Amino acid sequence: MDDRPVILLVGGDHADAVEREFRARYDRDYRIETAGSCADALDAARALVARRVPIAMVAAEHRLPDGTAAELLHQVPAVVSTARRVALVPVEEYADALDDLRAALPRRELDTFVGIPRGPRDEEFHTALVELLSEWVWSVARPTVTASDVVAEPGDRTAAAIRDLLDRLGIPNRTLAPDGEDARAILDAAGPGARLPVVRAINGRVLAAATPGAVAEAMYGGFDSIPEGEVADVVIVGAGPAGLAAAVYAASEGLTTVDLERDAIGGQAGSSSMIRNYLGFPRGISGMRLAQRSRVQAGRFGARFYTGRPATRIEPGPADEPEHHHVHVDGAHLCARTVVLATGVAYRRLDVPGVEELVGAGVHYGAATSMAREMQDRDVYVVGGGNSAGQAAVHLARFAGAVTMLVRRASLAETMSDYLVREIAATPNITVRTRTVVSDGGGDGRLRWLRLRDLDSGADTVTSADGLFCLLGAQPDCGWLPDGVALDDDGFVLTGRDVPREAWRDGRPPASLETTVRGIFAVGDVRSGSMKRVASASGEGASVLPLVHAHLAAVREEQLTTGAGR
Repeated sequence: MDDRPVILLVGGDHADAVEREFRARYDRDYRIETAGSCADALDAARALVARRVPIAMVAAEHRLPDGTAAELLHQVPAVVSTARRVALVPVEEYADALDDLRAALPRRELDTFVGIPRGPRDEEFHTALVELLSEWVWSVARPTVTASDVVAEPGDRTAAAIRDLLDRLGIPNRTLAPDGEDARAILDAAGPGARLPVVRAINGRVLAAATPGAVAEAMYGGFDSIPEGEVADVVIVGAGPAGLAAAVYAASEGLTTVDLERDAIGGQAGSSSMIRNYLGFPRGISGMRLAQRSRVQAGRFGARFYTGRPATRIEPGPADEPEHHHVHVDGAHLCARTVVLATGVAYRRLDVPGVEELVGAGVHYGAATSMAREMQDRDVYVVGGGNSAGQAAVHLARFAGAVTMLVRRASLAETMSDYLVREIAATPNITVRTRTVVSDGGGDGRLRWLRLRDLDSGADTVTSADGLFCLLGAQPDCGWLPDGVALDDDGFVLTGRDVPREAWRDGRPPASLETTVRGIFAVGDVRSGSMKRVASASGEGASVLPLVHAHLAAVREEQLTTGAGR
């Protein structure tokens, strides 16, 4: 039996050339099937779905005998919502088709369009296809190879959190029942009486009674391996876009760089299913891929990552030793000449008792992309009106029967990028309910229902619900910072000229991204006044490096001056 996923090609005048190109590159891993018209393609897709054959991609030539690629691809989600959709444009038609194809993208009529190759080795063409297939494999297909295994009972909430962590890190994984054949060797390695969940990590370590933190720490080396007495030039707290950018630029400029992350590298952005407005990625990029590439890039320059434990406090260096800040985590600490705070923000809690009791059992904070597959044909609710909520809703709509967005404000446009507002409006199984909040919820050990309140009328309605994904607003986690770091009224870190005048030094404010404690900087979402976007966070992470260099130079000069005066 051929169990390869299908790439369905729909050809016009260039059908033979298109089929040769696809078979030459993809015939080993995908089954290439063809159709000659819109009607034939839809019939073929329906037949494949009826046989439960996964369809990875539908690629259609721009002009077909009974319509256009956009007209066909617009109908594909009604048959198979998860297939990637590509319009193939002959070079001679490209200029005339460009405006129509660009307009089709925000209407979600297709995922991308590419020119049909005119000769061999058209790597730009294949890069576009491989990116789409890669995202399909990550978000839709079950892994055919696995780098990490989770042995757990069905419905184990801790195991679900571990799987979400592994997916956000881009690590192929599978969940095994304790009585399964594949689980036996893992449980034997864990030892008699090992408590579930048991995890075989990517490096071969087997963890009993595993937690997300323990698994994260096993991925990149434990904090206990930090060399005693080492002083890093830069310790970055947080590995979201801002922290990763700071790590790349610090390490690339020769500074000894350490990045601490309590959770998955990538932060909240790492759970975004598709970021379409990030510079340099015209077809979009998932948060996981962006974080994965950034981590690898920083690591190649020499940055080291430690994950799985939160920073608990910072002790600023004394006046006679200003270059030595001490950053503490549970059971370990690092010395740092400078500290960059890039901790981002956390999603606000709903504070609805019936709902909070079901976190991990149908209720999730964040996008929880690993759970999307489990929402097949179900009723799903997304709470929040920002970009992260919009991206989660669009991704869930590929799987769920219906997605309802619950937004406190009167309009999505108040808090969401225009491209996402239009994409949501063009997705038929997404409904937006404004001025609506969750007032109650419950179920028999798993979410089954929600009570929704209309903020204008005060009326409550009860509805069935299989999944609730909460991405509502952002609050900083800054309670662990030293008292000398000034915060605004909402708890975000003040920097530069926003610092209270009484905290200025010699009548001058701190540097633009520097806090009230000399040598401690803040970048990204945790900083007061930041834009709360991935691109701006990355920009601030890069922009902090000249300020770090200036601080290190000033400290060296002061030490020389002090030494010369003795």
